[in-house]
Amino acid sequence: MGNPPGKIARMWVGLDEADWAGLKHNYGSAEDVPGLLRRCGGPNPDDADDASSELLNLLFHQGGWVCSAASAALPFALRLAATPQVPSRCAMLELVAMLAAEAGRIEARFLDPGWAPAWTQALPELLGLLDDPEPEIRRAAADVLAACDSPGELVLPGLLRCWEAEDDLATRLELVLSLGQAALRAPVGGHGAEVFDLLRDLLDSPQAQIRLAAVHALAPNDPGLPAERLDLILEAVRDPTIELWRHTSSVQTGVLGVHHWAAGLIAGPAPTFTLGLLADHHDAEQRIGALAQAGRLLSQWRSPTAALLPRLVARLYDPAPEARFRAAELLACLGPAAAAHADEVATLLSDTSARTTRKRETVGEAALWALARMNDPRCLPGLIELIAGARSGFASTSAHYPATDLHPVVLPALDEVLGYLPDHAERLLPSICGQLDTATDDRLLNRLCEGLADWGPVAGAAVPQLLGLLEDDRTWMAAAKALAGIGSAGVGARDLLLSRLRDAGPHTELAAWAYWRVGGEPGPALEILGRSVEERRFRHPTLRKLASFGPHAAPYADRLRAMTSDTDPWTRVEAAHALWAVTSDAETAVPVLATAVLDLTKGTYLPVMLPALDHLAKLGQAAQPAADLLRDVPARDQRLRTNGGWRGFVQDENIRTAVRELLSASV
Repeated sequence: MGNPPGKIARMWVGLDEADWAGLKHNYGSAEDVPGLLRRCGGPNPDDADDASSELLNLLFHQGGWVCSAASAALPFALRLAATPQVPSRCAMLELVAMLAAEAGRIEARFLDPGWAPAWTQALPELLGLLDDPEPEIRRAAADVLAACDSPGELVLPGLLRCWEAEDDLATRLELVLSLGQAALRAPVGGHGAEVFDLLRDLLDSPQAQIRLAAVHALAPNDPGLPAERLDLILEAVRDPTIELWRHTSSVQTGVLGVHHWAAGLIAGPAPTFTLGLLADHHDAEQRIGALAQAGRLLSQWRSPTAALLPRLVARLYDPAPEARFRAAELLACLGPAAAAHADEVATLLSDTSARTTRKRETVGEAALWALARMNDPRCLPGLIELIAGARSGFASTSAHYPATDLHPVVLPALDEVLGYLPDHAERLLPSICGQLDTATDDRLLNRLCEGLADWGPVAGAAVPQLLGLLEDDRTWMAAAKALAGIGSAGVGARDLLLSRLRDAGPHTELAAWAYWRVGGEPGPALEILGRSVEERRFRHPTLRKLASFGPHAAPYADRLRAMTSDTDPWTRVEAAHALWAVTSDAETAVPVLATAVLDLTKGTYLPVMLPALDHLAKLGQAAQPAADLLRDVPARDQRLRTNGGWRGFVQDENIRTAVRELLSASV
């Protein structure tokens, strides 16, 4: 049954009178908003969905402000939400919730002056939606009332009345959360006190998810409560009724999401909650969610490793392929810390069970990666097959993920795996050399050459193949990178690289660097690299190369000294190191390098700190002042990282190793 014509007509009252062309959204003039609103109310669900998505992008995008078009669109969005049979009702309330939350977060200068009066006028209609016949609309309205910044005394009476009448359990969960948020905005006493009393009573509710909702609602006002009621939280998140959260408006997720949401209540490195999740459970999704939370905890803290390792190893034998994959992937992340369990990991090398992802990574590939991180030779046969071109779930290129409280479950690229195995170069090089002779895939060729460059001199057996690649205009750059890493064993490449250097093409610096590294004369390379330092915006890679020339680069000493005061920290660090390498001026270099790593003492890690520490270690006793500052860093529990996934673990390992090497070198 459709909506009455009169109601449809009332829905659009005032729409055409607004000066939409004079209003703004994230992409400019808002003259397209009325048409989108009308489409949101149209009879075609697919078109309404497209229009609501576009409207969300225009009015909200990535947040940061509330635009004038949002204020003007607010009453129409709520009218759409209040109209039965409008297909975009929930989408409209989702938009309103996001705008209302943003309005409460941003500075006043980013808030359209028309928003506050528009919100005040719209609030009664929003409260009326708590009585809507559709449970999903009641949930969405409660979610908006939780997100907004309206005073608690204005919204709590309606929420309490709805709570008393509500019999839909998913909606009751939403109301508990909304009551908690609104009570925080209420003055001491009054309805706020009544709500907090109600929420504390709900901790003893016979329904597990209501108890969990009550903990979430009370936690902002009682931060110690989650730790006190950890048994309650664990019982709820491992209960089959956890699926109710999938139907809420604010959470909208299943087991993995609720696990993560609940884990956010537990601060610090204590593994008790995660250990509780990792206990045996008949539901595969529960076991997979537990591993996701193990990744979350381990990616942030080092101390839970010993407690969680046995549980991770046990999951290597899980009947669910995704659980086995995640367990092996986490052991790969831990790498050397998990090496005692290499035998158990090796049993999965032949496991061809695949994930349901686009890459279809197999459990065996996760095991191979774990063994590579453990420097275990049992990974070599599988790697040789990958080098030869076997189907692979490993990444095709390097990928980086930011450090968050989510652990990305990903595999590295082939060259990144090879980078951990220089000790096994002798066994791997024949396969690599064979591919260098025949490879037609430029990406594979580049990955193999990157791996050879990382290995350095131990990859010398590949030089004959690299010389052949150096003659080809298509492949010479990849070969030059590898030869630069290998060094003097590539002496036979000097003439070819010199000819590339004289071509004066866009990659002259690469040719110059490789020419010097394989034993060429310093003059031609110094001229080009010195010019690059002067001309390039991002100078630090060139400065690092220039340092290798030592006293040969003395003509650039004054320029290097000036660059130690550059605004870019990478430039300062590499200039300080290059200045020391060229002039032995530790008096200038040490303060610059020490300043770059000082924030490690506060638990802050930046990628520039690793080369700064490596450079300080080369200075020996002269770096003693920096070493004294960093003595407590290796014992810090929190992981030092900027990346998520396996890279964050590696960053943490590398920076701690570098600090220990500095401490040793400066004695």
